[in-house]
Amino acid sequence: MSTINYRIGQIVPSSNTTMETEIPAMFRAREGILPERFTFHSSRMRMKKVTKEELEAMDRDSDRCAIELSDARVDVLGYACLVAIMSMGKGYHRVSEERLHKKTVENQAPAPVVTSAGALIDGLKTLGAKKIALICPYMKPLTQLVVDYIESEGITVHDFTALEIPDNLEVGLHNPERLLEIYRTLDLKGIDAIVASACVQMPSLPSIERIERETGIPTVSAAVCTTQQMLKQLGLETRVPGAGALLAG
Repeated sequence: MSTINYRIGQIVPSSNTTMETEIPAMFRAREGILPERFTFHSSRMRMKKVTKEELEAMDRDSDRCAIELSDARVDVLGYACLVAIMSMGKGYHRVSEERLHKKTVENQAPAPVVTSAGALIDGLKTLGAKKIALICPYMKPLTQLVVDYIESEGITVHDFTALEIPDNLEVGLHNPERLLEIYRTLDLKGIDAIVASACVQMPSLPSIERIERETGIPTVSAAVCTTQQMLKQLGLETRVPGAGALLAG
């Protein structure tokens, strides 16, 4: 029986070093238990500081990335930057996904598009989460935009913490082990899910299941949700070992 191979396209902020490690790591873990195989192909948009101005300029660049990746006939596209989408206005993930998909259609290489912002919302809804606690690396004003965006989608953010790291490279260097201490500062009373990293750039994968085991509360990250939605768009079983309840199949 021949192996089915899929091409995963990734639209990545130029200073992001985590999307191309954590998302492939989850797909590789899946390859250990299921037959499908995956390759990864990236296109980058300039962004160094996590400010509203740089995020807006970067988002405009995403059209080019979608066209470039569709040249490679990828099977699904993932757009990495959650806060870029959420800072553009409520519901913007739908606008972005539709626009970028249209670019692939115009390039005669149609591919579904997943944004990490939309994936986080969809992942939380898949878990049936109505009330959550959240960890963000962003400055407080941008974190508040993220909180407001999630709440506009019908999910209550019961508590959150903003780590206030402005430099995107520094976000990527944040030790995921620290999340095991940070989550304990959150009020978890009555919540349905913990978002251990609302940012694809802030590493969290090694801590997801550990937080889940300690709290008994389903725990996700933007990267976990993006992986789940990519698999869903490909029509594949959403099962990845070691990535928490959402990817338990």
